Amino acid sequence: MTKAEVIAQIVEKTGIDKADVQKVVETFFEVVKDNMTKGENIYFRGFGSFVNKKRARKTARNIAKNVAIIIEPHYVPSFKPAKTFAEAVKNNLKVEESRQEAAV
Repeated sequence: MTKAEVIAQIVEKTGIDKADVQKVVETFFEVVKDNMTKGENIYFRGFGSFVNKKRARKTARNIAKNVAIIIEPHYVPSFKPAKTFAEAVKNNLKVEESRQEAAV
């Protein structure tokens, strides 16, 4: 699903003007990115958390040059779904798989 499809579904469900929905969605992503680059985590109860995970220093290998390189500690953005959200997805996908198997 693309951002345009998400916007279209929100417009359909709420009746709000498409331009307004698009501006809100774009602003939401901008706020998430800005705050995560500042090192802040973002929590949505019942949905999940956008968190910065620290990756430790490690040694890697450039296979093309056969050289060991050091990757310094760094942070990467990550999403961790809430338990209720993860369970809902897990259970719904199991139901869909069983329906598809029954149809075959």
